Amino acid sequence: MQVVCKRHTELPHTSKLFSDLLYRFDRVSSFYPHSPFDPKALAEAAAQIQFPAERRSALIEALRAQNPASPSLDILARPNAVAVLTGQQVGLYGGPAYSIYKALTAVRLARDLSAKGTPAVPVFWVATEDHDLAEVSSCWSFNQALKPVLLRTPHADHSDRPVGSIPLENVPHEALRNSLEGFPFAAEAAGLAERAYADGRSFGQAFLALLGELLAAYDLLFFDPMHPASRRLAAPFLKQAVEHAPSLTEKLLLRNRQLNDAGYHAQVHIEKDTSLFFLLDEGRRLALRRRDGAYHHRDRQWSTAELAARAESLSPNATLRPVVQDFMFPTVAYIGGPAELAYLAQSEVIYETLLGRMPVALPRNCFTIVDERSGKLLRRYNLQLDALFPGEDAFRETLASRLSPPEVNAAITEASHATKAQLEHLLGVVGRFDSTLGAALQRSSAKIQYQLSKMQRKVARESLRRDLRAQEEAHYLFHALYPHKHLQERFYGILPFLARHGMDLIGRIYDNVHTDCPDHHLLFL
Repeated sequence: MQVVCKRHTELPHTSKLFSDLLYRFDRVSSFYPHSPFDPKALAEAAAQIQFPAERRSALIEALRAQNPASPSLDILARPNAVAVLTGQQVGLYGGPAYSIYKALTAVRLARDLSAKGTPAVPVFWVATEDHDLAEVSSCWSFNQALKPVLLRTPHADHSDRPVGSIPLENVPHEALRNSLEGFPFAAEAAGLAERAYADGRSFGQAFLALLGELLAAYDLLFFDPMHPASRRLAAPFLKQAVEHAPSLTEKLLLRNRQLNDAGYHAQVHIEKDTSLFFLLDEGRRLALRRRDGAYHHRDRQWSTAELAARAESLSPNATLRPVVQDFMFPTVAYIGGPAELAYLAQSEVIYETLLGRMPVALPRNCFTIVDERSGKLLRRYNLQLDALFPGEDAFRETLASRLSPPEVNAAITEASHATKAQLEHLLGVVGRFDSTLGAALQRSSAKIQYQLSKMQRKVARESLRRDLRAQEEAHYLFHALYPHKHLQERFYGILPFLARHGMDLIGRIYDNVHTDCPDHHLLFL
C-alpha cells in the first residue's frame, strides 16, 4: 500500500486559519495555546489538567452507563489518565467517511501517548444535541460504475428537535443494497447497516451502533451528551457559564474582531444578543437570545437565575460546546476537522475564562482512497489529484489534451511559435513607423495566438470524443476521487468502500494514520 502526501494548501477551499495552524503556527499562536505538531505540546497540555477525583468518578459512572466494560474505562478511572476526544454528528449510515478517520486518529494518538508513559484513552463524542436534521438524514454511496447514489430517509418536520433523539423512518436499506450490488463484500456492508439502523432506533442509537461495530477492535469509548448522566455531569459548568455569559459574549466579539484583523475568518457569527445556549424543553431545542439581562425564545422569557436553575436542560452552542466537553473530560487533545479547529480559535477565550486550560487542537488524518483502477489511470495519463479540482468538464479537457495526436500538437505548437516570432518582428518594425498601427497589430497578434490555442483545444476534444474509453475513464476518475467537486472523504460514506474493498479496510487505514503529519493522504490500495 502506497501513501502520497499532499499539503492542505494545495487543496481547494482550505482556509487561511487552518493552513496556518498546520504549517505556520507562529501566525496563529495568539489564538491557540499549543502548537499541534510541537513534540512538547501534549506533555504541556497534560500537565495543565487538574481533574478532581469526584468529577472523574462521575465521568466514569456516566461512561459505564453508555459503554460495555472495557480496558479503556479502567484506564480512564486512574487519577493520572487523560482523554483524546473527537466526535461527529449522528448522520445516516455513519455520515461522511471522515467520521471513521477522526476516530482512528484519536485511537492512534491515545495509543502513542500510552506507549510513551501517559495513560490515555480515545473518546468519541456522539453529537446528538444538534438539530440540523436535513444534514444528517441523507448520505452518498456509489455503484460499480462509480455513479454517486444519494440515500435519504424521509422525515417529518422535527427541525427544532435534537437529531439524536429523532426516530428513524423509512431507512433506505433497499437503495443502499442496490447501490452496492456487485461489490464483493456488499452483503457484509449492507447487513452491518441494517443491523445498526434498525426500526425503532433513533438517529443517535443507530449511529452509535454502526460505529461501535465498525470500531469494536479499538476500545473506543462513546459519549452521548443527551444521556441523563451526561447532563448531570455538565450542569455545574453550564450554570457557571450562564452566570458569566455577558462577559463571555464580549470576549467572543473581541476575538472575532482580532481574527478578522489578522486576516482570518470567524467560524461562528456572534452578535451582542447572541446566546451561548439552547434550552431543551419538551423534546425541542430552543434557540435563545439574550436581551436586557434575560433570555428569550419567541414570546417566552427566562431570567439569568431561572436559566441557571435549569442547567441540566441547557445545550451549548458551537463555541461553548468544546469547553463543556473538556470540563467533563481530562482532555489532552481534540481531534477535529478544519471547521471544528476554527471554532477553537474563538472558544479559546472561554477556555481561558472558565477552565484555565485548553487541549492541543490536532487535525484528523485526511484520506483519499485510491482504488487499483484509479491508480492505474492516474499513472497512465500522468495526472495528479489537483487535475480534478477545476471540475469534471475541465478535467475531461485535461485528459483530452493527453490524447491528442502528437504530430498535430507538434504542428500547432510549431506554427504558434513561428507566428509569434514573426509577429513580434513585424510589431517592432510597424511600431517604430507608427505607434497607433503597432497597437492595432498587437491586438491582432493576440487574436491569432488565441485562435491557434483554440484549435489545439478543439483537437483535444475531438480526440476525446473519438476515444469512448477515455471518456468513461474521465468520468470514473472524477467520481472516484473528487465527486461533485468535493474531497472524497467529505462526500461518500464509509459503507461503499467497505463493500468494495472488504471489512478489513478500516484496519488498513488505521495502519496509515500518522498524528505527526499535517498533510492529506492519498492511500493507494
